[in-house]
Amino acid sequence: MVGVEGSASRLVMVCGPSRGGKSRWAEHLAHQDGRPVLYLATGSPGDGGSDLAWQRRVEAHRLRRPGAWTCQETGPDLQGALDARLHSEHPQADHLLLVDSLGSWLAWHLDDSDSHWRQRCDRLLTTLLQPGPPVVLVVEETGWGVVPPTAIGGLFRDRLGALQQQLMRHAAVAWLVVGGRALDLLQISQPVPEP
Repeated sequence: MVGVEGSASRLVMVCGPSRGGKSRWAEHLAHQDGRPVLYLATGSPGDGGSDLAWQRRVEAHRLRRPGAWTCQETGPDLQGALDARLHSEHPQADHLLLVDSLGSWLAWHLDDSDSHWRQRCDRLLTTLLQPGPPVVLVVEETGWGVVPPTAIGGLFRDRLGALQQQLMRHAAVAWLVVGGRALDLLQISQPVPEP
């Protein structure tokens, strides 16, 4: 019931600020759909290292997922996981995909040159526009507060915002999740005109 039926697109975007509930909403949508789910986790695994807060967040996500869901920790290779699913003989070719999250994937590639980053984004978009089961994509909202004080923080914000707008133009369904509430963006909004 993710809402892509009858649409040319299979992309469902779930956007929002940190700790607003976007991952829980994306999981709710995936659960309500009824298809088998392949959860693609793009962040660091959280099974080691010194960041205990990150490890706790990863573990909370793991505990929340239904046992029947398949989880693949893609790290930086989200594209490889998506490409593998395009082959009809792949064991999860018919699964709904839940990608959590675009920002974590972007963070792996901040060292890309501008041209390499554009190529990476174009390839991702091409893959997401292929026919197949729905893709629920969790995307962090950045830039709602102060301007990042570092160049790398500004680059992250700018790249994520631009990629999010590019993907949004192709979304069948888009949700904004803030303060534990989900708003259907395509029902209550108008697209910003291109320059």
